[in-house]
Amino acid sequence: MSAILKEPALEIRPLQDEDLQQVIEIERQSYPHPWTQIIFGDCLQAGYSCWVCGRRGIIEAYGILSVAVGESHLLNICVRPESRQQGIGRKMLRHLVSVARRHEAEVIFLEVRISNTTARALYEDEGFNELGNRRDYYPAGDSREDALILARVL
Repeated sequence: MSAILKEPALEIRPLQDEDLQQVIEIERQSYPHPWTQIIFGDCLQAGYSCWVCGRRGIIEAYGILSVAVGESHLLNICVRPESRQQGIGRKMLRHLVSVARRHEAEVIFLEVRISNTTARALYEDEGFNELGNRRDYYPAGDSREDALILARVL
């Protein structure tokens, strides 16, 4: 018998209304221009594929995916700041790719800030390729920042 306590496994499950408070707090901690509760609620109401990843009632990450007509679009993926660099974002991303495949999407698209080198490295490592960029896509203080458009064939 070991005296070392084993951390419970991460569980990925559909996002529910009761999760929104934690999700919005993670969003606010992570982005200077976070999504609002209305935006998350609209995603749920529209039937987007919305997921959380956590353990012991604490959400560590979430992801929002839209799927239609053979295409999927990763709209939002985020990991709680203190839980980053532990493979949780990769786990969530792989889950969302799996969901897109189950919905018979042939490709998954996303946008990422040019300055977000950590996310860009993850996406590249997971097989995403650069298609182009969207000028002035993201708010950045008093200015705007370009987004890279990435895609992965499924």
